[in-house]
Amino acid sequence: MASTKEKLIELLEKQNGEYLSGTAIADSLGISRAAIWKNIKQLENEGYLIEAVTNKGYRLDPLSDVVNEKTISENLQNVNGIIHLEVKDEVSSTNTILKERAQDLPDWYVLAAGSQNAGRGRTGRDFFSPKGSGVYLSVLLRPDIPVTDAGKLTTAAAVAACRAIETWTEAEPVIKWVNDVFVNGKKVCGILTEASVNFETGAPDWIVTGIGFNVYQPEGGFPTEIATTAGAISEHRQNNLRAKLAAGFIDNFYDICSRLSSVDLHKEYKRRCFIVGKPIFVLRGEEKIPAFAVDIDKDYGLKVRYEDGKTEILSAGEVSIRPGE
Repeated sequence: MASTKEKLIELLEKQNGEYLSGTAIADSLGISRAAIWKNIKQLENEGYLIEAVTNKGYRLDPLSDVVNEKTISENLQNVNGIIHLEVKDEVSSTNTILKERAQDLPDWYVLAAGSQNAGRGRTGRDFFSPKGSGVYLSVLLRPDIPVTDAGKLTTAAAVAACRAIETWTEAEPVIKWVNDVFVNGKKVCGILTEASVNFETGAPDWIVTGIGFNVYQPEGGFPTEIATTAGAISEHRQNNLRAKLAAGFIDNFYDICSRLSSVDLHKEYKRRCFIVGKPIFVLRGEEKIPAFAVDIDKDYGLKVRYEDGKTEILSAGEVSIRPGE
C-alpha cells in the first residue's frame, strides 16, 4: 500500500505544474494540514522542488530532478521484472557495497544513488560524486563468460551510456579509450569494472560494473584538480533527467549484455571512439610518449604507432589527445 508521502507526490504530479490547494489535498488524502506540511518537508529532503504559496496551495516544480526507485522504475523500458533495483539517497560507493554483498545478491542486481561520499574511479582514484548534480550506479552480473571477456562489459557500459545520453538530451557523447564518456571535450562519465575470479575454472564468480554520470555542473563547480577535464551532460535542469539517464543506461546495458556474443558492439564502440586517427600521448607515470592512435582491435585494445614507426597494442592504460591537434 502506498504511503501518504507517495500519495501526495502522485497528486502533485497529476497537476502538471499547477497549484493544488491544501484543502483539496487534505480532503483527498484524509490528513490534516500539519500532516501535509510534514510530508512536504520529507519530499523536499528527497530532492523534490515544491512551491508553497498562500491562497494557492502547493505546486511541484517541473524541474524537480529526483533519484529514487519510483523515478528510475517508471522510466525503464524493457527490464522491469528482470533486474533487482535498489536506490539510495547517498552511499559510500555503489561498487564497494555490491562487492561486499556480492555473495548474497542475485544476477542483475542494480544499486543506484544520488550521491557518494567515497566514490571510486580507476587506478584507485577518487570519483567526485556530489549530491544533486549526478547519478551513480553499479550492476552486479554473473555472466557465463571467460574472464578475458570481462573487459567487454566495460565497453558495453560506455556504449550504453552514450545511447542513454542521446535518448534524453541533445548532447553528442563520444568515448575516449578505454572507458570515459565525453561531451563537448569534457569527461561526463567514468566507468569502473571489478571482478572476483574462480581460479579453478578461470571464470568470474561475479562482475560489478559501475558508472557515474555528471549530469549538471555541481554547486560551487568541480574540484580544482579536475576542473579543466570534467564537464556536465546538460546545461539546464530537466525533470528527473538523472533518473532517466540511469534508466536509459540500465535498459541499454541489459540489451547489449544479453546479446554480448552476437551484437556488433565492436563496430559501435569504434565508431564512437573519438581518438582513433588522432595524435595522442601514451601516459606512463609522469612520462608522455607521442604516438598516433591507429585502430581499435577485436579485443578493444588500442593500436598505436610511435614516432619511430614501431607499433603496439595497448590493452589498458591512459592516453590523451595532444594539445592543439
